[in-house]
Amino acid sequence: MATNADADLGVFRRADASSFAVAAERSELPCRLVRFVHPKEQVMSARNALASLLFAIVCGFGAAAPASAASSSASYSDLGDRLAGAEFEAWYGAMGRLREDFDQICGDTFCEGDYSNIQPLRLRCSADARGRVGQCVWTFAASNEEIDAATGRISVQPKVWRCRLPLAPMTSVSALVGALDVAEPLYATLPGTSKSIYDGLSDCL
Repeated sequence: MATNADADLGVFRRADASSFAVAAERSELPCRLVRFVHPKEQVMSARNALASLLFAIVCGFGAAAPASAASSSASYSDLGDRLAGAEFEAWYGAMGRLREDFDQICGDTFCEGDYSNIQPLRLRCSADARGRVGQCVWTFAASNEEIDAATGRISVQPKVWRCRLPLAPMTSVSALVGALDVAEPLYATLPGTSKSIYDGLSDCL
């Protein structure tokens, strides 16, 4: 005589196992639910069948979670690649004026002491698809050379600075481009702050 457990197991075999196997195939999960095939002399209890079903469900959710997280993450690229038209011209025009501003003040400010030949390299900013700036870093390089009077050999001590601009969180690309599109962008107040790029360099160089 069949017990209630046997009856529940029969329902699970005929319906749930089949439907969840199809769902696993369509989702291409790493943990697939397979048909429960047992020797005729072995009877699986309804409790074990339910435990196997719960395992398959949890496994499926675990595999789907990383894909969901990846789809919600922001994707960053170079700020200049997200510009067009007037903003593109304004941004790269500001880059040129920043170098000129730095060259004009270097000798009286940053370019004193051992490293007197500081050269501005590239200012690069990241931005996401929503038009928000991730970070801006302006790189500088310099060298100090010393001559050995006895041998004539020259020893060189190079140095590199990686200066982060003091940007406010969630600064928009348009706001940053607009703020630097002025005659002397080195001293322009950055959006959402009371600081300029010059202030940032003073804490870096």
